[in-house]
Amino acid sequence: MSKLLMIIIPMSLPKRLLKLRKGQGLTQQAMAEAIGIHVNSLKKYEAGQAQPSLEALKKIAVAMNVSTDYLLFEEHERGPSEDLVLQFEAISQFDEEDKELAHGLLEGLILKHQAKQSMLRQRK
Repeated sequence: MSKLLMIIIPMSLPKRLLKLRKGQGLTQQAMAEAIGIHVNSLKKYEAGQAQPSLEALKKIAVAMNVSTDYLLFEEHERGPSEDLVLQFEAISQFDEEDKELAHGLLEGLILKHQAKQSMLRQRK
């Protein structure tokens, strides 16, 4: 297993899998079948004895109707800060023309930031 995969998967993955399974009222066998993996693999994932491959994570996310971010990251590790969430909610109320304008502005700022970061890395 790659070291990168070991780093990005939090210790809470087993707890999340268990919570998902129990929340949907599934046995380990039923969840494994829904995902398309062997039940012994699921048992090891839930016990924290093994970590799923990226392909297995994708299957779990699709079958359980969650994002891979939900499986991999703690709530505070991903997503916008609270103030940005409120701003995005406000933008969601815009008409389509204003949404496109806001989207374009954000894309421009992101590209500017990425270019700046790239230049800083090149200087090092």
